[in-house]
Amino acid sequence: MTTSPVLRLFRAASIVSVLLLAGCVTAPPAPTRPPADTRSEIVRRMPAKVVDRERWAADIETAFAAQRIEPNSENICAVLAVTEQESGYVANPAVANLPKIARGEIDRRAASMHVPKFVVDAALAVRSPDGRTYAERLRSVRTERDLSDIYEDMIGSVPLGKRLFADYNPVQTGGPMQVGIPFAESKVAGYPYPVDGSIRDEVFTRRGGMYFGIAHLLGYETPYTRKVHRFADYNAGWYASRNAAFQSAVGIATGTPLTLDGDLLNPGAPLDKPGQTERAVRQLSTALRMDDRALRDALERGNRLDFGDTDLYARVYALAEARAGKPLPRAVIPGIKLESPKITRDLTTAWFATRVDERYRNCLQR
Repeated sequence: MTTSPVLRLFRAASIVSVLLLAGCVTAPPAPTRPPADTRSEIVRRMPAKVVDRERWAADIETAFAAQRIEPNSENICAVLAVTEQESGYVANPAVANLPKIARGEIDRRAASMHVPKFVVDAALAVRSPDGRTYAERLRSVRTERDLSDIYEDMIGSVPLGKRLFADYNPVQTGGPMQVGIPFAESKVAGYPYPVDGSIRDEVFTRRGGMYFGIAHLLGYETPYTRKVHRFADYNAGWYASRNAAFQSAVGIATGTPLTLDGDLLNPGAPLDKPGQTERAVRQLSTALRMDDRALRDALERGNRLDFGDTDLYARVYALAEARAGKPLPRAVIPGIKLESPKITRDLTTAWFATRVDERYRNCLQR
């Protein structure tokens, strides 16, 4: 029986995918180095200006050991590079113009709910649990932890605070690695320290910020051969670089340019209202021999390593490479513009990943 050229491509792509994964992805071994050796290397590889080097090293080594992440030079330098980029080795870094940013966020949310400014002013004139008014505390706020504490007090004691924030604290990142607080709250199992307050509080400490930041950076398997794609994922979300490359392949296969943001699905979208990537993939449904339900099921694995094992992944690359006439990359830095009240310049995920990668390479040379 004759095998069609497209089917041969599908099979070849599948074999290549398996070989690549077999060569690049392995289960993380338990750390084998003596803790003192790991801490010594961490201290040696830090920039000379860092203070409390031994304490930083102790917290980083503890995080590696607790999470069974191998403390090799590459992993150590990846962690140090992100920490240097995000905070300059400050557990609870100050944010420029934070009082203005904080008041602007409150006013924005109030306007979206049609709350008059005089009502906001009256709420901020209320004395908070520490004896100062909320307005006074906002004027003197310097760090994200300070601001998070203000929001927590407002949500808990001021009716307008509950209305504006509905038990949702707008401060969602923090600590020396600027890790997401919701992510940290999902990774409590195995945390090696006693928690007297909340995980949110722990994120703003050196030990907690490093533990959860390391979990976000290194606590998952990837098919990547370059650390720069991990750095991009740290900014854009797990597997965003792999997914952006897949989106590029879909665009080539369909002739439809896509935004390479790493988001394969619109969260919560019904089957009859697909997002841009899913709509483009459906254009290939006949060639892929998959219906809408099967396509959705595969795309829902986009936040997992085994998305790379799906028929959809292999077949899209086979079609795209046949059209392009050359092999296509399996990882691409997502094209995302960074949006945050704290950001005053035009920054992108590519900028972040490139800057961290430079620090990473400098660390390896130290």
